[in-house]
Amino acid sequence: MYDLAFDEKKCLACPDPVCLARCRYMSIGQEEARQEILKIARGENSFVLRDCVTCYACEEYCPMGNHPLFLIAERQEASGLAPVPDPLIRRAVNLGVPFRGEPVVEEAGGDVINMAAFSELSCLVQGKLFEGMPLISDDGRKMFHYFCQLMYLHYARTSVIKERLPGVIATIMKHKPARVVCFHDECYGAYSSYCPSVGIEVPFTPVHFYEFLYERLLELKEMIRPIGSRVAYQRPCSSRLSPDKHRYVGEIFRLIGAREVEREFTGENALCCAGTIQGQKRPGSRKRAVELQRKNVEDMKRAGAEICVFNCPACFQTLSGLVAREGIRPVHMSDLCRVAIGERPKGWEAIE
Repeated sequence: MYDLAFDEKKCLACPDPVCLARCRYMSIGQEEARQEILKIARGENSFVLRDCVTCYACEEYCPMGNHPLFLIAERQEASGLAPVPDPLIRRAVNLGVPFRGEPVVEEAGGDVINMAAFSELSCLVQGKLFEGMPLISDDGRKMFHYFCQLMYLHYARTSVIKERLPGVIATIMKHKPARVVCFHDECYGAYSSYCPSVGIEVPFTPVHFYEFLYERLLELKEMIRPIGSRVAYQRPCSSRLSPDKHRYVGEIFRLIGAREVEREFTGENALCCAGTIQGQKRPGSRKRAVELQRKNVEDMKRAGAEICVFNCPACFQTLSGLVAREGIRPVHMSDLCRVAIGERPKGWEAIE
């Protein structure tokens, strides 16, 4: 079994325990934050294990690179304190099992796009930006062979991740890719952050989807016509695992001439979509989720956003209807980029 490389000494030496002190969903003072993370590191009981909403933000806040989220998830599982009810855990764990035989493997001979568990969204990787890029996999019956499994952090089931992820990596390697472009933030976070933290070898080079989009847009720069619209970005929780790549959001917006609005809940201060909070067993979770979503969407509207841009399909599913009802158009980043080079994705109407 793979062991998390968490160093308690780093917490003791930390000058500012912001991992927990900055949490938007728990009220924790600085000294209390240090005490609670040390309790968790030592296997002791902590209210954090019960109250954590698994927003992933502590991974970004931690100044020591010590993976507090991964530690919390492991201790939640060991203590039987998963944030969601057992029936939902069983359903989710069964959902991600690779099934229906082995996928057909063709050698890539270059870069590939890993769609993971989102084969049905292959419509989002069409057009000139994605020419010559094979997808693994575009077969919805075999997509869980490519599913990074990291969503089980939300369910306090790191044991499932450690059990399945090496097999997923082995399947990807059968394609002999040069680089693996990860369609979802969570997959990139799995290979660039989680795997190194527990000692799982990743023999390929993962590439963040937005880094790939930015590279391709630069190659097609002569085709870009400025979007001009005011946009807000819904940052997904899994983006916290690769904060160094978040800069590509702004880089892409500037390149395609989209005007990112100034608002409160953005960057490190972003609110999650609250989709996972809705299903948690803590009393009042549904009402809390509704309130967080209301604050988030109102913030976009108040800032004058015309478009809300998404990467995460789960965030899109959770918030797209809410933003649309406020007159804000929900759009995936790849579709917005396609519009900037003169293409019209399926179902798209021209931005006036």
